[in-house]
Amino acid sequence: MAVKLKVNTYVDVAVVDLKEKALDASNSENFKKGIAETLESFDKVVIDLSRVEFVDSSGCGALLSCLRTLSDRGGELKLCGVQKNVQRLFELVRMDRIIEILAGKEDAVKAF
Repeated sequence: MAVKLKVNTYVDVAVVDLKEKALDASNSENFKKGIAETLESFDKVVIDLSRVEFVDSSGCGALLSCLRTLSDRGGELKLCGVQKNVQRLFELVRMDRIIEILAGKEDAVKAF
Protein backbone atom coordinates (compact mmCIF):
# COMPACT_ATOMS: atom_id res chain seq x y z
CA MET A 1 0.00 0.00 0.00
CA ALA A 2 1.35 3.40 -0.94
CA VAL A 3 2.54 5.74 1.78
CA LYS A 4 0.76 9.09 1.81
CA LEU A 5 3.20 11.88 1.04
CA LYS A 6 2.54 15.48 0.11
CA VAL A 7 5.40 17.48 -1.38
CA ASN A 8 5.51 21.27 -1.32
CA THR A 9 8.40 23.28 -2.67
CA TYR A 10 9.81 26.51 -1.29
CA VAL A 11 12.19 27.92 -3.91
CA ASP A 12 14.81 25.11 -4.02
CA VAL A 13 13.69 23.16 -0.93
CA ALA A 14 11.24 20.23 -1.04
CA VAL A 15 9.13 19.78 2.08
CA VAL A 16 7.71 16.26 2.32
CA ASP A 17 4.72 15.93 4.62
CA LEU A 18 4.50 12.29 5.73
CA LYS A 19 0.80 11.67 6.31
CA GLU A 20 1.13 8.43 8.28
CA LYS A 21 0.95 7.64 12.00
CA ALA A 22 3.94 5.29 11.78
CA LEU A 23 7.10 4.81 9.77
CA ASP A 24 7.93 1.18 10.38
CA ALA A 25 8.51 -2.25 8.82
CA SER A 26 5.00 -2.21 7.35
CA ASN A 27 5.58 0.88 5.17
CA SER A 28 9.27 1.87 5.13
CA GLU A 29 9.93 0.31 1.70
CA ASN A 30 6.90 2.08 0.23
CA PHE A 31 8.09 5.32 1.86
CA LYS A 32 11.49 4.96 0.14
CA LYS A 33 9.80 4.30 -3.22
CA GLY A 34 7.41 7.22 -2.72
CA ILE A 35 10.11 9.73 -1.84
CA ALA A 36 12.67 8.57 -4.44
CA GLU A 37 11.57 11.04 -7.14
CA THR A 38 11.76 13.96 -4.70
CA LEU A 39 15.26 12.89 -3.60
CA GLU A 40 16.35 12.81 -7.25
CA SER A 41 14.84 16.21 -8.07
CA PHE A 42 15.98 18.24 -5.04
CA ASP A 43 19.25 18.67 -3.13
CA LYS A 44 17.55 20.20 -0.08
CA VAL A 45 14.78 18.11 1.48
CA VAL A 46 12.79 18.53 4.69
CA ILE A 47 10.67 15.64 5.96
CA ASP A 48 7.82 16.77 8.20
CA LEU A 49 7.12 14.04 10.77
CA SER A 50 4.47 15.93 12.76
CA ARG A 51 1.84 13.22 12.14
CA VAL A 52 4.20 10.33 12.88
CA GLU A 53 3.70 8.83 16.35
CA PHE A 54 5.91 5.75 15.95
CA VAL A 55 9.17 4.92 14.19
CA ASP A 56 10.99 1.58 14.39
CA SER A 57 14.41 0.47 13.13
CA SER A 58 13.05 0.07 9.58
CA GLY A 59 11.77 3.65 9.70
CA CYS A 60 15.14 4.89 10.96
CA GLY A 61 16.79 2.95 8.16
CA ALA A 62 14.49 4.53 5.57
CA LEU A 63 15.34 8.04 6.84
CA LEU A 64 19.07 7.21 6.82
CA SER A 65 18.68 5.90 3.27
CA CYS A 66 17.19 9.29 2.25
CA LEU A 67 20.11 11.03 3.96
CA ARG A 68 22.64 8.82 2.15
CA THR A 69 21.01 9.43 -1.25
CA LEU A 70 21.20 13.19 -0.76
CA SER A 71 24.65 13.25 0.89
CA ASP A 72 26.17 11.22 -1.93
CA ARG A 73 25.69 14.19 -4.23
CA GLY A 74 26.18 17.03 -1.76
CA GLY A 75 22.54 17.44 -0.75
CA GLU A 76 21.06 17.84 2.71
CA LEU A 77 18.18 16.34 4.69
CA LYS A 78 16.45 17.92 7.68
CA LEU A 79 13.54 16.70 9.80
CA CYS A 80 10.87 18.80 11.47
CA GLY A 81 7.78 18.35 13.61
CA VAL A 82 9.21 15.34 15.44
CA GLN A 83 6.95 14.21 18.31
CA LYS A 84 8.46 13.67 21.77
CA ASN A 85 8.41 9.86 21.74
CA VAL A 86 9.99 9.75 18.26
CA GLN A 87 12.55 12.38 19.34
CA ARG A 88 13.49 10.15 22.31
CA LEU A 89 14.10 7.23 19.94
CA PHE A 90 16.21 9.40 17.63
CA GLU A 91 18.29 10.52 20.66
CA LEU A 92 18.63 6.92 21.87
CA VAL A 93 19.98 5.71 18.52
CA ARG A 94 21.84 9.03 18.00
CA MET A 95 20.04 9.91 14.78
CA ASP A 96 19.65 13.44 16.16
CA ARG A 97 23.43 13.76 15.73
CA ILE A 98 23.30 12.64 12.10
CA ILE A 99 20.17 14.40 10.82
CA GLU A 100 19.35 17.95 11.89
CA ILE A 101 15.95 18.16 13.60
CA LEU A 102 14.09 21.47 13.72
CA ALA A 103 10.79 22.51 15.31
CA GLY A 104 8.76 23.56 12.27
CA LYS A 105 8.76 23.74 8.48
CA GLU A 106 9.80 27.40 8.31
CA ASP A 107 12.75 26.81 10.65
CA ALA A 108 13.83 23.78 8.62
CA VAL A 109 13.60 25.59 5.26
CA LYS A 110 15.54 28.58 6.62
CA ALA A 111 18.24 26.30 8.08
CA PHE A 112 19.67 25.42 4.65
